[in-house]
Amino acid sequence: MTKSDLPLSEEESLGEHSPVKVSSDAVESPLEKGEKKPQEETLSKFIETATKELETNRNELQQEIHKLTKRKYQLEEELKSNFAGQSDAIARRVKGFQDYLTGALQELAQSAEKLELIVQPVVVQPSPLDKNKEVEEEPEEVPIQAISETFKPDEDLIRFHLNQFLEQPDFYADPWKLRRSLTQKDRNLLEDWFFSQGGRGAQTSRGTRPKNILVSAALISILGELYGDSFQTLVLASQPERLGEWRRGLQDALGLSREDFGPNSGIVLFERADAVVERADRLEARGEVPVILIDAGELTIETPILQFPLWLAFAASQEELFEDEEPI
Repeated sequence: MTKSDLPLSEEESLGEHSPVKVSSDAVESPLEKGEKKPQEETLSKFIETATKELETNRNELQQEIHKLTKRKYQLEEELKSNFAGQSDAIARRVKGFQDYLTGALQELAQSAEKLELIVQPVVVQPSPLDKNKEVEEEPEEVPIQAISETFKPDEDLIRFHLNQFLEQPDFYADPWKLRRSLTQKDRNLLEDWFFSQGGRGAQTSRGTRPKNILVSAALISILGELYGDSFQTLVLASQPERLGEWRRGLQDALGLSREDFGPNSGIVLFERADAVVERADRLEARGEVPVILIDAGELTIETPILQFPLWLAFAASQEELFEDEEPI
């Protein structure tokens, strides 16, 4: 009898044929353990790269959104300023300029009607007692001086100073003397005002307020030579900021101080036209000469101002008015 034919004991039988539990860790081969680690590193790098790209794209999109939002606000502001906001302002300024021209033309027409454009000779009729006289008296003529000849007696002096202003500026000139130089256009403007308008009329603005102030400073310097201390300059500008520019500009161009600006000084600044008229009336009552300078920002001129012998108004273009009204 062989050994295989012998009966097995119960323990031997169970030990040989009972199922054996094997854990998953014991089944996993060393090769699989080695391959798992590189795969996890590759996946981690891929996720990190994708995350960075997403963040970059998000930042770029945020920048684009910011730029588009800013551009949207700019377009809205431009639309408001160029169309809705400015249309009404344009209409008001055009209407104000029309009213100014209408009033000025009406005043000029009334003044022209009062003037005797044709000098009528005054005929003196001979007395009956003079009938026996062989020679009769000739008619007497009373000439009327034209407005343009107001400064004719002082033409040589005025032209001398205008030519002098074209030269190099005298930065150390005495107060009330022009310390800056003019251009040929400035000279032409003053020449027309003195000899064509007779010292009263509107002139086209030189484009900016500082240029208009420089021309006014030259005018004040020349009038100081003609009238001495018997005249006072009245500046009309309806906003304090504009009056501040006039004060600083005249102070610089004429070598003045703050004491030269005031009710009892050489230059007086006004925001209202009625105050200018009242001051000019008082000066004429005292035998002094008022010189009225009107800023280019004034859209209308009060009719009473036109009665005074010396006034200069700067007429601004529509572009200059728009630039002047823009907020700083």
